[in-house]
Order: sequence, then C-alpha cells, then structure tokens
Amino acid sequence: MTSSKEYLEYILEQLSNLDDITHRAMMGEYIIYYRGKIVGGIYDDRFLVKPVKSAMEMMPDADMELPYEGAKEMVLVDNVEDKEFLKDLFEAMYEELPAPKKRRKKH
Repeated sequence: MTSSKEYLEYILEQLSNLDDITHRAMMGEYIIYYRGKIVGGIYDDRFLVKPVKSAMEMMPDADMELPYEGAKEMVLVDNVEDKEFLKDLFEAMYEELPAPKKRRKKH
C-alpha cells in the first residue's frame, strides 16, 4: 500500500510551526526531513518517527510499527493533530538524529 498525497499534505501542515521541513517521495511513501536530517516518514498513511531516546520519552505508550517489510521498527505518532507537540518532538529529536550521509560524487 502507498501513502496518499492528502495525508502527506496534512502532516506537512501540522509541521508548519517548524522551519526547514522537507520531504522526498520514496517508493510510494514519503521520507520527512528536519533541518537536513531524516526524522521519520509516512508509510501506509501512518506517521512514523525514528525511535530515538527523546521520542520514546515523549511518547512512552506509543506503538512500535514496521514502516515496511524488512525495516527496523519505528514509533507511531498518533498525536498528529497537536501541532505544538509535533514541534516539541522534532526539536527534541534533532540532536539525537544521525547527521546526513555525504553523497559521493559520480565520476
């Protein structure tokens, strides 16, 4: 199953309190970036984020779900209607997220 453009647009609107949110389509799903780092994504119309310590602390009762077959579990964000919570979540997670990998230039 793939995610709908409408759900992507809804999540992007909910993240509009944050600067530098970008996304990229990937095999029918969407990867969500904050200030250049991957925070999570939209998979089967579910908003999932990386299970870093701050995310787990802010959502202790959240379900862990697989974004797709063979992937690592991620945290299901079920509080997507709370823009302020999402802003706090992304800001808390940012420092714990790995730096973006440098792309190699093709010769």
